[in-house]
Amino acid sequence: MNKRNKIIVVMPAFNAEKTLEKTVKDFPPGLVSKTILVDDGSTDQTVKLAQKLGLTVFTHSANLGYGGNQKTCYWEALKENPDVVVMVHPDYQYDSSLTGEMVRPILEGRYDMMFGNRIRTRAEVLAGGMPRAKYYLNRVYCILENMVLGANFPEYFSGMRAYSGKLLKKIPFQRFSNDFVFDQQFMLVAYAHAFRIGTIDIPVRYFSEASSIQFVKGSKFLIETLVMLLRYLGFKWRLTQDDLFRIAS
Repeated sequence: MNKRNKIIVVMPAFNAEKTLEKTVKDFPPGLVSKTILVDDGSTDQTVKLAQKLGLTVFTHSANLGYGGNQKTCYWEALKENPDVVVMVHPDYQYDSSLTGEMVRPILEGRYDMMFGNRIRTRAEVLAGGMPRAKYYLNRVYCILENMVLGANFPEYFSGMRAYSGKLLKKIPFQRFSNDFVFDQQFMLVAYAHAFRIGTIDIPVRYFSEASSIQFVKGSKFLIETLVMLLRYLGFKWRLTQDDLFRIAS
């Protein structure tokens, strides 16, 4: 890594006032070229704090959802012609001090996409505060997705991700859902087109201020993930022509 590398951090934010500053302060000094925060209709002081911290801030007048927020994040990041774009949630659930480790394999040309793996041992995950039910659902869906994809990724639900600028220009993320299944759609489309995807281990952080998907939305997310796996198989076996999997040339 050198100063000529343009690394843009994007932060999809919703009511992150209590944890935003801690997240930003943990970024490795001198690594990030610009930090873009997109506020998705927060009712607290997230926007004012982000401006005070010197972040580039964009706001949605209404809540568009997790995927809708990311669409704005990447759209604005691509205007900077970045080498790498890193998504970090501003709720301090993911360790932003590891941003350099996420970025390095992409800059070295080994991977097009990286994400943080929280699942090393069950004891560690539960000690980090992940609810037991979420842990087991994570494991079941991980096994299922690995079987469908023929892959061996340690998890699929991590929200700490990094993408090369070239990958972001090809993936049709504006066609993806505005909801939580956005990350799954991104992963499956990237994998379907043989982009190189890697992982690094990151700690588990669950605490009262960290965001957490609620039961109804979580159930919808799991169902939509199953639908996406079926769509992936339809694309892979050439049974369907699915625009979601059509990427830029």
